[in-house]
Amino acid sequence: MITDNTPLNFDQIQASAFPSASPLASMTLGGIIGNTLPYIFAAAGMALLIYLVLGGLQMMTSRGDPKAMQAAQAKITNALIGFIIVIFAFVIVRLFGDLFGLRLTLFSQIFGGP
Repeated sequence: MITDNTPLNFDQIQASAFPSASPLASMTLGGIIGNTLPYIFAAAGMALLIYLVLGGLQMMTSRGDPKAMQAAQAKITNALIGFIIVIFAFVIVRLFGDLFGLRLTLFSQIFGGP
């Protein structure tokens, strides 16, 4: 409990709690994309999980119907193919940057190169 009557300095509290939370710290295009990529990959992983679960539920509730079973297998296959495409797109772009030596450019800001 605070007993003295000193006013609170919210800017100082925020600066000590979030030292790198400056709104202008990552306003470059590379910074924005680089900061959102982990969320994009997390969303792709969650989408994969959701589609795999939905495909599995659809397969279990198909009751032996060949068309429903085929639709469930297609949903699972498409989810896996989509996730593989996301992973390979990142790897290919990363290799492209390494092959052509894109180090201190927008590419390295986006994809975390040295």
